[in-house]
Amino acid sequence: MPKVIVNDIEVDADPKDNCILAARKAGVEIPHYCWHEALSVVASCRMCLVEVGEKKPDGTVAMGPKLVPGCQTPIKEGTVIKTNTPKVKTSQQMTLELLLLNHPLDCSICDQAGECYLQDYTYKYGKAHSRLDEPKLQREDKYHIGEQIALFTDRCVMCTRCVRFTREVAGTAELQVVARGSHEEIDVFPETPCNNKLAGNVVDLCPVGALCSKDFLYKKRVWWLKHADGICTGCSTGCSVHIDQNEDKVYRLRPRENPLAQGHFMCDEGRFGFKYIHDERRILAPKVSKANAGAANGSSVASSTAFGGAGTQFADPWKDVLATTRSKIKEAIKTDARGFVAVLSPFMTVEEAYLLASYLKQLDARVRLVMGPVPMIGSDDMYPKGPKGEAPEAGKVKFTIRAEKCPNRLGVEAILRHFEGEVISVAQVAAKADATAWYFVGGYQHGWVTESIDRGVGSPSLLIVQDLFPSPLSERADIVLPSGSFAEREGTYVNHSGLAQAVHAAIRSPGDARADSRILMELTERTGLFHATTLRKEIGKAIRTLSALSAGDLGEHGVKMGVAAKEAVMA
Repeated sequence: MPKVIVNDIEVDADPKDNCILAARKAGVEIPHYCWHEALSVVASCRMCLVEVGEKKPDGTVAMGPKLVPGCQTPIKEGTVIKTNTPKVKTSQQMTLELLLLNHPLDCSICDQAGECYLQDYTYKYGKAHSRLDEPKLQREDKYHIGEQIALFTDRCVMCTRCVRFTREVAGTAELQVVARGSHEEIDVFPETPCNNKLAGNVVDLCPVGALCSKDFLYKKRVWWLKHADGICTGCSTGCSVHIDQNEDKVYRLRPRENPLAQGHFMCDEGRFGFKYIHDERRILAPKVSKANAGAANGSSVASSTAFGGAGTQFADPWKDVLATTRSKIKEAIKTDARGFVAVLSPFMTVEEAYLLASYLKQLDARVRLVMGPVPMIGSDDMYPKGPKGEAPEAGKVKFTIRAEKCPNRLGVEAILRHFEGEVISVAQVAAKADATAWYFVGGYQHGWVTESIDRGVGSPSLLIVQDLFPSPLSERADIVLPSGSFAEREGTYVNHSGLAQAVHAAIRSPGDARADSRILMELTERTGLFHATTLRKEIGKAIRTLSALSAGDLGEHGVKMGVAAKEAVMA
């Protein structure tokens, strides 16, 4: 690897690096607006101008006579980069002063305040005062630019990141540069708004407050938000995301760069599809039917309408309900072990699936474990699109929205194959109608109980449903356990390519709902609190195809597993 010297710091750089990336490895920031790692290089903002030279064999350094754009300048062995010379600093101050000539100083009401490159760079590299005496050029805001996007034209610095994204990644090219000079601005052609399925990414790409998300606009200041690393559960791509929340309310999801998963971006379906976690229809308290309430160790009870059905709620609901659940499971298995069926959801984490599967198999190896419904919608949607909306050629795909609308089919299948030797779908078991007791785990965003499943369940001796929302099954269940959404979970998801990624809880579950991991830890009477890292090590040692989990820590980008993507078992 070539050795590069950045401000007298020698580092090893990649031969494909430009000056910005090489400097980053030395811990040195080169400010920039137009450059982005996933887009073409235009070198138009001039913010990244640096001095570049070459170290000669005799040890002397010959610096170039002019400043060069760091984004467009490749490195090689002996490249010398200087970012802190008077010439560079003067250039940065001049560039910022020109950008601010017509930029409104409305940081107090701008949604980007607190995470704005122009704001940050002005404080770091700019001047503390303005020399402009003339009125600023004012432009009209454009709320018509897209269903999810608002354009505050005055704030735009014409980096053209958004334009290049719609052309190079989405392939739809809705955003254009119109006019020239000081009148240059971003716009769309009449009746062609930026509504492609990846449109929300232009908000993330915008380095200032020009492009804003209508969904997040004026809702919360970014410095009040707390961030957790999570995984989008919208499809099996498993996009790495930042979950931004305040006081247990999620306000937005943002893509978290992961070269092993989705790269730099995410689709709008995942970006805006998290609202269901705050849906008022969620089940908020555990319930045991009146017929089974007597098994709750003699505890006091009171009537409950926690999710619209008659039942029983306990003074100490979870302790007593889980005791009842445990007792009823053992009773049903003792009566007919082969007739007891546990349905594992592809929305469960690997740890949650392992906890339930190992517990039931320890009670009786004849218990059946099956895969819950695997949602499939259409076919994989690949980008960038061609001129007629056609998919890109093989090898040129930059982003894919998967048809498989669940995050962890492969992870749950690995658990099922370990304990059952094969993967059987709930639809196959329901069609036989030979089960006498059921334990369903849901966690789906949309309704998942089909008519055939509902009919196949029949009238079992025991029906346990662990889910987010009421369903035909929960309405007649003996025991209902309110579970947690993806934002309330800790654990591991395995995406379509076998990449295992860690998910972290961002918020607490509403009401008396609980994360599935906590429910299952207490149900299975495991000692201590749930700790994903500890359980990963146990799973990695027990299951060969998941052996990569034995390290416990999955790192920032996850680790590849031994499981391979196979055709989904359809429900």
